[in-house]
Amino acid sequence: MKKVFIYFFIFLLIFFLLPAFLTKRNVEAKGINNSTENENKVEDKLKEKEKFEEYNYKTYGTIKLLHTKTNEIEEVPLDTYLCNVVSAEMPVDFEKEALKAQAIVARTYTIYKIQNKKHENADICDDSTCCQAWISKEDRKLKWDENVRESNWKKIEECVYETKGKIITYEGKPINAFFHSNSGGKTEIPVNVWGGTGYPYLQVVETAGEDGYLQYQSEVILSQSDLISKLKTKYEDITIDFTNNDDLKVLEYTDSGRVKTIKFGNHELSGTETRTLLDLRSTNFEIIKEGENIKFRVKGYGHGVGMSQTGADSLAKEGKTCEDIIKHFYIGVEITEENKL
Repeated sequence: MKKVFIYFFIFLLIFFLLPAFLTKRNVEAKGINNSTENENKVEDKLKEKEKFEEYNYKTYGTIKLLHTKTNEIEEVPLDTYLCNVVSAEMPVDFEKEALKAQAIVARTYTIYKIQNKKHENADICDDSTCCQAWISKEDRKLKWDENVRESNWKKIEECVYETKGKIITYEGKPINAFFHSNSGGKTEIPVNVWGGTGYPYLQVVETAGEDGYLQYQSEVILSQSDLISKLKTKYEDITIDFTNNDDLKVLEYTDSGRVKTIKFGNHELSGTETRTLLDLRSTNFEIIKEGENIKFRVKGYGHGVGMSQTGADSLAKEGKTCEDIIKHFYIGVEITEENKL
């Protein structure tokens, strides 16, 4: 009888108490795992918050932005403004390191403009032909497909805030950080575009891979009469003998291969003036006669000075970082925090 009681007790222990004990252990283990997961989530959120926190700019935390269409001046945090600039200036589907380079370049350009004021009551304007392009967050999102609006804007924010505070300096001062769409393979020096004495950090540099972008090549075809008409908007007395090859030819090229001086009949024009009058994408062009028409075959898009945006994307695809990209296009520069100026 005693043995029966012992067996019965063992039976109870195995079938009731042991499963309860194991269940408790599993619950405790699960609780520990959940606690660890929660701690990881909190840590990730803190990292995300830190990444998107405003940089404590010593001097340039807020800028005065002139909206040229309304003539209103808005005070806005610098990095908030830069999100609008980067989203307006560079395609969001470019590589992240290219977008980060654009953010640093735009921040530098902004601070340079503040230090070298062009507008009486504002630091910078939203006109790309004067300062930098700018688009509101709402308008930018409307230009994207609905299913990518939030992810695209988050990508822009990440590129701005992951580079917060960073600017490009030469000999301890912010540079005049020019940039353009596509260099056509080689950048240009500013003297050949705007005259003056130039900047030592803006030199002719080569970039491979730009021919894979739509901005690399374009054509403008004009009839002889249309060409004369466009040139007469500035030179009323212009005449061209199209049967004489010497009346329509490039006289001089820059070191980057762009047109420096071109002859149109009884006038000699600079490449930059020709680009403006004929609405060409760059000064890197060749002239081809096709019967009664004149074809201008153009390479690149923009003035060609400073960072090429498609060039930046091409370099990023090769694995270059934003700092590598910047130091490729701007010679002898350093990446510095604004607070260390």
